[in-house]
Amino acid sequence: MKVLQLSLLSLLVAFTNILAAQGTPVPATDDTETVETTDMTISDLTDDAMDKDMMTSDKTGSMLEFGIRPSYMWVGGDVSSTSDFGIGAHFRKSLDHLFSLRLDGLYGGSSGLDERNGPNSRQFESTWISGTGYAVVSLNNFKYTGDTRKMNLYAMVGAGANFFDVEYQEPGQVWDDNGTRNPTIDRKFATHAAGGAGILFRVSPKFNIGLDYQALIPFGRRADLLDGYDERTDPSLGGNFRDVQSAASLSINFNLGSSAKKNEPLYWKNPFSGVRDEINRIGGKVDDATKDSDGDGVVDAIDQEANTPAGVPVDTKGRVLDSDKDGVPDYKDLEPFFPPRAGESVDGNGVVINRNDKPITEDRVQEMIDASIAQLKAGQQAGTTTVRTERGEVYLPMIYFPLNQSTVKYSDYGTLSGVARVLQGNPGMRIVVRGYTDRVGSAANNQVLSYRRAKAVIDHLVNQHGINRSNLILQYRGEENALVPLDKSFVNRRVEFLTDEGGGEDPAPAGASGRGGY
Repeated sequence: MKVLQLSLLSLLVAFTNILAAQGTPVPATDDTETVETTDMTISDLTDDAMDKDMMTSDKTGSMLEFGIRPSYMWVGGDVSSTSDFGIGAHFRKSLDHLFSLRLDGLYGGSSGLDERNGPNSRQFESTWISGTGYAVVSLNNFKYTGDTRKMNLYAMVGAGANFFDVEYQEPGQVWDDNGTRNPTIDRKFATHAAGGAGILFRVSPKFNIGLDYQALIPFGRRADLLDGYDERTDPSLGGNFRDVQSAASLSINFNLGSSAKKNEPLYWKNPFSGVRDEINRIGGKVDDATKDSDGDGVVDAIDQEANTPAGVPVDTKGRVLDSDKDGVPDYKDLEPFFPPRAGESVDGNGVVINRNDKPITEDRVQEMIDASIAQLKAGQQAGTTTVRTERGEVYLPMIYFPLNQSTVKYSDYGTLSGVARVLQGNPGMRIVVRGYTDRVGSAANNQVLSYRRAKAVIDHLVNQHGINRSNLILQYRGEENALVPLDKSFVNRRVEFLTDEGGGEDPAPAGASGRGGY
């Protein structure tokens, strides 16, 4: 018993220290508050300083609850109990949003009368004094919605110490209302387990009221003597469990501490408020960052013209298009693609009002034609070669081949048909058909492959279009004269048509009858 008593006293001392520690102010952090502006940019979404601002507070810790409880007390035991009154008080400190600790004191009396046995009636009057430490859990603080709870529903378990005395009636004796002849059970230190539940209603940040119930179950030899009778020594009582001291209370509670410096006890606060507010804040900033007020397809964060009229074309920065750069936007410009020349000006509709037109002479027309021809010759069409005919120069397309192949593709049949028409229209013309390869493979193999490609084109012109073989001069250069400096370039695997400059036909290379090359 002494060991149990010492353990209980240690528990109460530790509980008192916890309450004292919870009331110690925590040094305030030196976080810098970030001021939000309406100049939204996408980078604001990852602003760590702003995130930090949302989590800071000037308040440290939470207030301590003190409660007074007028109580209705009774004993659940071997004798029918009538009620009596008592008083209780407690301190409650929140550890987090779900759990809290409560140090409880209770004083009161109980009485009971059992007249079933006639002259052997049993009755008692008792006085109870106890102190209990409770671990309390809030049962309704798991909801996501709301910020401050209007109600706190809780359950609690704990242990404590008690003193009680009992005045009772001996069987066969008459109850003495003055209590001078009634036997008594004197006060002694004992321990008990306790459990309870309650409901509180928040009236203001500093005050709440509710209902509370406690059941205190004694331990030890006196555990069945709260009503003065022990069923272990008197089986006629019919009891099968130790007595239980019960108390139902009206709980009137006050939160101690400055509301300017401390938060309400956390069991009144939604544990998800910070997370929910942060999600809503980020969601709002995403909405702001992707907002397009004028509906032009460019978000406000990068829109340089935030009030573009509906349906007006804009560039990637939300600016109204002005294609001819005349100062009149395209949607108002009657001539959106005619920029004014030097010295010209436009009206509000984008139309030139002082045209600076010059007449074009025949010499100027010829000059423009000659310039176009010269430019065409200088640039030359991509993928063609120039061949001289009796009627002038013409451009003949190149024929391209897949890697390591010398067969004319079906897609080139139309191209070679055009080459054949040029030759048929100029029966006296001789052209060079010259084959090439890319730079993959050995030089010897590429010589053979370029020969085969030129021969395949000549055979097609002769066999499919009836071109005289003597008008076609076969030459091959292997991997020489690459058009692009890439080993596997498609444009290097080609056959070109060139003007005959008097060179003869190249003899077939060694191995031309076999396969190889690229």
